Order: sequence, then structure tokens, then C-alpha cells
Amino acid sequence: MSRLDSTFDELQARNEKAMGLFLTDGFPEPDATVPLLHALDRGGVDFIELGMPFSDPLAEGRPIQRASARALDHGVQMQDTFRRAETFRAESDTPLLLMGYVNPVLKYGVEAFCRDAAAAGVDGLILPDLPPEESASLTDAASEYNLDLVFLIAPNSSDDRIRAVDRRATGFVYAVSVTGLTGSDLSGTPSVDAYLERARELVQHNPLLVGFGIKTHEDAMRLSRHTDGFIVGSALINTVDELWADDTHTMDDRLDAVEAFARRLKYGTPATAS
Repeated sequence: MSRLDSTFDELQARNEKAMGLFLTDGFPEPDATVPLLHALDRGGVDFIELGMPFSDPLAEGRPIQRASARALDHGVQMQDTFRRAETFRAESDTPLLLMGYVNPVLKYGVEAFCRDAAAAGVDGLILPDLPPEESASLTDAASEYNLDLVFLIAPNSSDDRIRAVDRRATGFVYAVSVTGLTGSDLSGTPSVDAYLERARELVQHNPLLVGFGIKTHEDAMRLSRHTDGFIVGSALINTVDELWADDTHTMDDRLDAVEAFARRLKYGTPATAS
């Protein structure tokens, strides 16, 4: 059983929603990534998506676009991401997935990428621009190295496509809440509940998680009524951005604030954390 499967089983036994958080590697600065991952861990995150910086992150809104650009300005490369994943893994059992785009993976080499990701302690991959129908080589390599491969569905996905994604995915199925970018406003999407309720009926082989546009605990609880959990990226990126822009904060202040952000997102208030 994978580390991710074990986590979902434990959460289900506690009747608790899973919280996944996304952080771009190398943002806001390379030396901050591992301390930030540990702060998320202390804040109660159930799994982490570590973003692989890419120059053309087509599914991302402005916050994650900026984070990617900032990391690339720092010269972050794939080997750096693997090294920081390995450093985090040495001190934590929290599932860690790499999220990014398929071109850098192809350039690195699919088999070599999966081998090095697994060696670094990575548990799975999320590549939003990889169609399931064209994933055979990556599926094989991921399976060989025991990496989960997560695929996405969207509100305009047909029933047949949702079933097909569920059959191909491992780890979980990622339900994008809107037909838009990360960080989108959810207020104009009144049909999201109906879409997630439909997806809940159709996804039978994997946990179902919802992401895109979730900014608060209230957003997370509302959208995850029909899912096994939720994923937040842009709101965390914005929080980190603001903390690092304020020179009056020490590093400890910033990490404490990120830990509190994660705890508040999952539990509603830091005071209720277990």
C-alpha cells in the first residue's frame, strides 16, 4: 500500500477530510522551501504537492505563475527539486507529490524522471497537461517505481471521461472546481455542487479531491461535502508572498504564520488543532 493510500485510509477511519497543499519549489527563495514544507507538516497537512517550476504553467493563475517565475529566476532546476524532496523525506512521512507539466519530464527522460523522483522519496505525480490517453509510457514508468499518477477532471468532463480517468488514475482523482485557472473566484460557479455530486457517483476506484479557487476553511468544507478532501495552492502562495514581502518578520515568524494558515484552513481555527 502506498504512503498516500495509507493516509487516505487513516483519514477515512477518522471521518476526516484530507487536506493537500501546493507549494512551488524554490519559492519565495530556494532555502525556504524545506522549512516551509515542515511548517505545513506541523500545520496538519495530509499530503503536499511540490510544484516543479515551469515557464509556461498553463493551468495556473497569476499567484502560481509568479511563484514559478520567481523560482526560475533563482535558477531552480529539476535536480534541485529532487534534492529538496529528499531532504524533506528524511524527516517526514507525509506523502509528497510532484506537480508540474509534462515537457520538463519528457526532456529529463520519463524513466529517469520516475527513477529519480522515487529515489528522492516522492510518492506521486500530477501533470495537468498530460492526457490520460497519452500517458502509457509515464504510467508504466510510474508503476515500476511505485509512484501514484493522478489525473484531473473538470466540470465539463463527460460521465464517460470521468469513469475513464478514474480507471487510469492511482492515488486520487483531482476534481478541478472550475473551468478556469488555479486561484479562480468560486462565487460565479453555483453549479459546482452538482458537478461534484455527479463526480462522487462516478469515481469508484480512487479517493476524489477538489481543488482550484479554495481560499478559506469555509470554502474547503463547502466544496469537500461531496469529496474525500480538498487541495489549496494559490491562497498559500499569496500568504507566503505577503509574509516574505514584510521585512519586519523573522524567519520563525513567517514559518509560524504558515503553520497557522494550514491549521486554520483545515480546522477552522488554530486553537482547535489536535
